[in-house]
Amino acid sequence: MATRKNIYFASDFHLGVPLHDTAYTREKQLVQWLDSIKSDAAELYLVGDIFDFWFEYTTVVPKGFIRFLGKLAELADAGIKITLFKGNHDMWMFGYLKEQLGATIIENELIITRGEKTFYLHHGDGLGPGDRKYKVLKKIFRSRFCQWLFARLHPNLGIGIAQRWSAHSRIASGGKETFQGEDREWLVLYAKELIKKQHYDYFIFGHRHLPLDITLPNGSRYINLGEWMNYYTYAVFDGEKLELKTWNG
Repeated sequence: MATRKNIYFASDFHLGVPLHDTAYTREKQLVQWLDSIKSDAAELYLVGDIFDFWFEYTTVVPKGFIRFLGKLAELADAGIKITLFKGNHDMWMFGYLKEQLGATIIENELIITRGEKTFYLHHGDGLGPGDRKYKVLKKIFRSRFCQWLFARLHPNLGIGIAQRWSAHSRIASGGKETFQGEDREWLVLYAKELIKKQHYDYFIFGHRHLPLDITLPNGSRYINLGEWMNYYTYAVFDGEKLELKTWNG
């Protein structure tokens, strides 16, 4: 039996978009990938936007994703530590997934050390220069008062509004992002500023929807995990080195 030592990172599954048949096929691929890592995974970090929309009412959560959630439960029951990051699409995770999966829910950044390597983890939304409109929206969406107000809406209405909003998102269009160059990639700039103050071996982000592996000053690396509509990419750390890989089914 394989030794559980690997640490896996993935993000931006955006379950719930686009059309049902396509989303169902993608969910099955995710389940197959999770099944493939369960024998050697010690930890699993899902770095935000796992769902295209997720809001936990007191007694209601969005329907669907049963195969995916069931596979996460299987991994959790096998002793694999699961950590979920709030992204800009699923920032309304509260207690449900923690209770059901024993998962750790991360609001913003998380810094961990594994195998003498230090990791800086964050979904990536609202970081770096620019994107001022979203930074304002993020404050509103994360406001407890605004969340309380939204929870007053009947789930059919609240989730229906969110799904219509999602239908116009960049991920729903299915287009691929393009690399802007290191001097224009906000998360690269953010990482470069951070390592002026403290060294991190790896910066791991989602949100950008483009798989990237960029060498930074002093041997640091910037990893963007891509997304699972076009790229099917993830990262794995074996205790010594980190690799960005593609799931081919």
